[in-house]
Amino acid sequence: MAEAKAWRVVLSHVEGLLRSGQLGPGDRLSSERDLAVQLGVGRSSVREALRVLEVMGVLHTATGSGPRAGAVITTSAGSGLAQVLGLQAAAQAFDFDDVVEARLVLETAVSTALAAESSTPDGAAELLDAMDDPALTPDDFLALDARFHAMLAEATGNAVFAAIMTGLRAAIETYVQSRAHDIDDWQAARDRLQAEHRAVLESIAAGRADEARTRIHDHINGYYASTRV
Repeated sequence: MAEAKAWRVVLSHVEGLLRSGQLGPGDRLSSERDLAVQLGVGRSSVREALRVLEVMGVLHTATGSGPRAGAVITTSAGSGLAQVLGLQAAAQAFDFDDVVEARLVLETAVSTALAAESSTPDGAAELLDAMDDPALTPDDFLALDARFHAMLAEATGNAVFAAIMTGLRAAIETYVQSRAHDIDDWQAARDRLQAEHRAVLESIAAGRADEARTRIHDHINGYYASTRV
């Protein structure tokens, strides 16, 4: 078996154990030696597969002995998902139209969920106040803008929403910042964005789900449409 492909055998094996329920959060994988013998691959292939799984957030590894040593299935894979998406986005693996469409689906769902509970994120209003500072450069303003949208996703308590937003954040931020420099009247655009941000928060706080969904959709789509080449 080619060494370059052997580590994929280990990935498939672990995936099968997870899908069948034979492995779950907190469970320990077999040792490198046992996995190598069981699957007929080299230990270097096992180590490569474990490194990939760790980057993906599926497991964590620790040396030594005791209950926390070895490769253990993690209970929180959100950071791994965010990292994988972030790397794919940085490598321009996604067409930006697809990123925008995914963001529209995600953020309208986020706003709807928050409005159903009339729940605004802690610190969101204060963040918008900080964004009113006229000394902020467009890049600084848009970095805070990205943080505002991430706060909405995090406030739902849905780890998948938060991880996807974190993963796509770099691609989104790169686009909005690069296009901001082509806007003739940045101050007017900034004022409009701020008014839209506050309108979204107002709808969420008031529990008006349909309105919140429409406002966040128009906010995101409006900037994209106005700056698209």
